[in-house]
Amino acid sequence: MPDKALYSNFAPTKKEHPQTVLERYKEISDLLLDLATTLAACGSHTSRIVRNVNRAAESFGCSTDITIFQKNIMMTLRDNRDGGIKLTAVKKITPRPIDFRIVSSVSSLTWHAYDNRISLEEFRRRYNEIISQKRYPTALVTLLVALANACFCRIFTGDLAAMGLVFLGTLAGFSARMYFSKGKTNPLVVFIISSFVSSFIVALCAKLGAPTATPQIAVGSSILFLIPGVPLMNGVIDVLEGHVLGGVSRLITATIFIICITIGLSITLLLLGINGL
Repeated sequence: MPDKALYSNFAPTKKEHPQTVLERYKEISDLLLDLATTLAACGSHTSRIVRNVNRAAESFGCSTDITIFQKNIMMTLRDNRDGGIKLTAVKKITPRPIDFRIVSSVSSLTWHAYDNRISLEEFRRRYNEIISQKRYPTALVTLLVALANACFCRIFTGDLAAMGLVFLGTLAGFSARMYFSKGKTNPLVVFIISSFVSSFIVALCAKLGAPTATPQIAVGSSILFLIPGVPLMNGVIDVLEGHVLGGVSRLITATIFIICITIGLSITLLLLGINGL
């Protein structure tokens, strides 16, 4: 059993008014659910979410049981002292861009809370600072994504002209993705549009006589920036670590996105009369 004195400064005591005790535990529950949904949205796999939430809960004298679904997280918060208080809550996972800086920073925060037993208020303040930090400028991200995709083209033996085409196509495709994502467009539609825009520009330039000896590689590489690598990787990790439900859900979602990418590319091939790559 945990040392009761260890948590006396962090969890409510039985001497407090019952309503005050309940409100305090609700604050802890809400904070931990926020943390869990943020980690899930930013690209963390299930086991890491569970470890971080449990670590933070222990620093407040509590323990948790978590069930993670594709769009929601259900958590039961339990008082470690005698188990007399239990709260169960469900929170929707709000979509966010993949951001491993947030995942790493939140993980560091939970270790800091566990080692130093900081207060709930201090934890909340530090957590809010992490999730409100500025992202990299969109123009810089777009440029780097285009450069990275051009390098993929080179890896697949594309020539310099093909790399240039892929760079231009990726600039347009990624810009389209960012534009339609801000407009709350369905993510599946966004992937189809982005795949089409990127591949169409590259294929059209190649068909009009761009000086490349590897047009097929250029067209095929133009959509690689859309491949959902994080869901695929996390899905495999979840399945291997026993979180089969969450892992299969991630893999199915990633597969659907890949199908959407294929649809966008197919539209390009049909419009330009290209039989195959």
